[in-house]
Amino acid sequence: MSRIMVVGSGWRFTSGISYYTCRLANELGKDHSVAALMMRDLVPRVAYPGRSRVGTAVNTALDYDPAVRTFDGVDWYWMPSMMRALAFMRQFRPDVVIFQWWTGAVLHSYRMLAAQATRLDASVIIEFHEVQDTGEAGLPFVAGYVRRCFPKLLRRASGAIAHSSFDVELLHRSYPDLASVPTVIAPHGPYDQHSPAIPTQRERSEVTRLLFFGTIRPYKGLEDLLTAFDRLVADENRELELHIVGETWEGWTLPLRMAAESKCSGRIHVLNRYVSDDEVSQAFADADLVVLPYHRSSSSGPLHIAMAAGLPVVVSEVGGLVEASEGYEGRVLVAPADPAALCAGIRRGLELVGRRYPDVRSWEDTRQAVAKLVGSLDGGS
Repeated sequence: MSRIMVVGSGWRFTSGISYYTCRLANELGKDHSVAALMMRDLVPRVAYPGRSRVGTAVNTALDYDPAVRTFDGVDWYWMPSMMRALAFMRQFRPDVVIFQWWTGAVLHSYRMLAAQATRLDASVIIEFHEVQDTGEAGLPFVAGYVRRCFPKLLRRASGAIAHSSFDVELLHRSYPDLASVPTVIAPHGPYDQHSPAIPTQRERSEVTRLLFFGTIRPYKGLEDLLTAFDRLVADENRELELHIVGETWEGWTLPLRMAAESKCSGRIHVLNRYVSDDEVSQAFADADLVVLPYHRSSSSGPLHIAMAAGLPVVVSEVGGLVEASEGYEGRVLVAPADPAALCAGIRRGLELVGRRYPDVRSWEDTRQAVAKLVGSLDGGS
């Protein structure tokens, strides 16, 4: 049994990484002594796209297992939270520290915590959810800062974790030194915390409901779906509705304007905010077909919720999403940024509506992959 510390996003600035950090810590806690050290005030609140809901408790279906020791957490501006975090790490004395990487906002804190881990003779593992957030990558100062300083964190890494071979190749192109670091592919586990509230079969009605779920950002391709939906309504004999559930980021309001101006606006329902776990469960319980028309992506929380719910899903053939959904019988792959191809894909997806499909992902696969890497490092047992 190893002593493992997972470092990632906390609940104050809730995101998909908050859920992943919690799920991973709980899963590893089945076989190891585990602690979770969370980033609390991720950035100054004024700089956060979802600033209006910071601090709102939305994780009604998930929290840390009582057996997992937690510290919540480290603030962007450090004092006095960083000193307390370092003391928490000294007290727990981990054999391995797994850092969740998804944003440059945590880089200065991670470098300090990784230095502490090294002083405690703990192995440092970095788990990559993406190379860098797409919004941050478009900001010259932030992109330059990560490009210069991230390699300093990588030099402390004894191992790396990615969710797909696509991500491994991308990481090695971006940071060639990582090629010499032991790396495992740990498939993203299912987000099945919502599943108990999702019925095995929604009562059929004359209306077929399409669902787009997740943050509304330029790379998510929602505008392609709205274009395709207009065509579908004109061509399909069945009654269709489109439900959009998500929070606008990066000022990307084009899709909402398109929805309001659409000739099918009466069939388009928008819930434009970050929703609670109970509302997530309801959104997927009401859906017949999930549509995720991303232009790019390494992984997708909504994809894993859809597969855990057994729903058919139309998803762009990009990044790590092909591997994440490989073998899922309810999957329809489509070319990205192509409304005509998306329209055709949705028609194929409509043929799958009415059945539930077994998920192909499991946390057991994730746990075993991480354990394999942990066991290969000094301190693993």
